[in-house]
Amino acid sequence: MRTHPYAEANYRVLPLDDGSFGVEVSIPDSNPTTVTKFASEEAAEAWISGHRERVLSQGQGGRGFRGSPRNGQRPPQAEPKPTLPSD
Repeated sequence: MRTHPYAEANYRVLPLDDGSFGVEVSIPDSNPTTVTKFASEEAAEAWISGHRERVLSQGQGGRGFRGSPRNGQRPPQAEPKPTLPSD
C-alpha cells in the first residue's frame, strides 16, 4: 500500500493580512501551499488536527488514500472546508 502524500506533512499557522489565519502545509519534495481562511488560530489548529486524523485513517484499514466515504456522502461540516489552491 502506498503512503499517503500528506503522511509526512508539516503544518504552520500563519496570520493573514485581513485578520484571518491560514495553514501552510509542507510535504517533502514539494512546494508548500497555504489553506485559507480560518476565522481564528484555534480554527486553523482544529483543521490541522482533523487533516492529520484523516490522513492517518486513510492510510490504515486497507483503504487507499483516494477513497471516499462508503455511502458516497461527506459528513456535515461546522465551517466551510478550506481548499488547497491549485497551481
